Amino acid sequence: MHPIYFIRASRSKRLSKPAIKVSIATTAVKRALTVGVFGLGATVCAQAATVPVNQPSDNPTASLQLISLNADEIAAEENGDDLSSIADMLDAADDYDDSIDSVPDETALMDDTSDIDTNIPPEVAKVSLNAISPETLKTFVAVVDLVRREYVDAVNDEELFNNAMSGMLTKLDSHAEFLDAEAYENLRAFTEGDVGDIGIKVDYQQEVGYWVITEVVDDSPADKKGIAVGDYLHQVGEFKLDEDKESNDIEQLLTGIAGTQVDIVTSKAGRRKHTTTLQRNHSHPQIIETELVDGIAMIKLPAFQNNSREKLLEGLINLDAPVTGILLDMRDNPGGVLTSAINVASLFMEDTDVVQVQARQDGSRVLSTKGDAILKRLPMVVLQNRYSASAAEVLASSLQAQKRATIVGEVSYGKGSVQSVVPLNDEQAVKLTVANYMTAAGGKIDGIGVKPDVTLSGNESTWEQQALDLLKARMLETGIRFVRKPASEVNVAEGNMTK
Repeated sequence: MHPIYFIRASRSKRLSKPAIKVSIATTAVKRALTVGVFGLGATVCAQAATVPVNQPSDNPTASLQLISLNADEIAAEENGDDLSSIADMLDAADDYDDSIDSVPDETALMDDTSDIDTNIPPEVAKVSLNAISPETLKTFVAVVDLVRREYVDAVNDEELFNNAMSGMLTKLDSHAEFLDAEAYENLRAFTEGDVGDIGIKVDYQQEVGYWVITEVVDDSPADKKGIAVGDYLHQVGEFKLDEDKESNDIEQLLTGIAGTQVDIVTSKAGRRKHTTTLQRNHSHPQIIETELVDGIAMIKLPAFQNNSREKLLEGLINLDAPVTGILLDMRDNPGGVLTSAINVASLFMEDTDVVQVQARQDGSRVLSTKGDAILKRLPMVVLQNRYSASAAEVLASSLQAQKRATIVGEVSYGKGSVQSVVPLNDEQAVKLTVANYMTAAGGKIDGIGVKPDVTLSGNESTWEQQALDLLKARMLETGIRFVRKPASEVNVAEGNMTK
């Protein structure tokens, strides 16, 4: 059990409303963290060792202290305030979100009181006050004060503490992040598994030896952060860029589920490099393209959105011809909504375990297909590349394990973790990794990826034809035609046309 700390702050003189009690609760994490929001002029009072720092008397962080987690002491200090229990908070968030980047039930939010919950579980009450060294707290406060007094540009305490929370989360893994008001609002706008980028184009220029930004979309995330045409792009996330990269590599590194963030390292010509954190909020519509080639339905699935299953079936209906096999192209698919991947898998397999979701507290949860597998009779090939990730890897691994489809291409990305967005209040949230994906058999995906049955190399423009040639040897002699009922329901009828 990791310690949970409670920090209480008096109301700031500069805040127009009472301090807000913020609660984070998910069954995936089974934790509740309550903090007070404090700003300029606030002091922290508690029964704990004072953190002495030589600072001016008006320093808002001068008396930062930890509250003792002894249940009796807190109850006595609060004088019996009427507060809801942590158990209630956990119950309110009982159905944690399985999707990668969608917003969970906001009933987990409780912002109607500034008081600290006195109904503390026994395991929390036993946490030692010495769990965090006073020297660590002293150092933190000293750094805050130093930045406030000496940094070249004036910064306020709210910005500093937001940065501290952001740094704490991003150090956990590359997917966790603190969402401020703008970031949270942007992410809430993308709950369907949209794909987005930061709004730039780059090109490798041999004469300077760098990747150079050649286009910046007006009002895009990059434009708003001052990224300009002519800037050098040195790094995207953890990937350093060199001349061996291809334009498609850079494009895919900058692309991801809309609302997620990415760090880029840029510089002006001859000037120092700097890192900018951007959100992929320059979104573009994701269209499931369906084409019939020699009786084979070629389906390009760019991301997993809530309506992907319906859009896939609609594309087959619109072909208005018998289908003898399916080539599912998931190259560059960054994932999306996990439940959407399960729904798509349910088109091809019946009563089949698709993926294990392993959370810290709840153990392993197996997600399985449901309903009739409308497309189970059609032979299938899945095409993937190194940018096929997350939910795309879930689907590919399950189809491969059941020998339902042949996976061709290259080893996929290897992103096998689940993120939930947990609201802190109406304007802020935390995106936290709460579970890991495993294959239905318990195999690891994160950092490993899905290995194809048939490895393809060379120019990717030839992969599609190679996959088609492989599938043609297995296609049905008599195809299946998909028609629409008057009630807009999909009906599967046997066709009497041959390939």
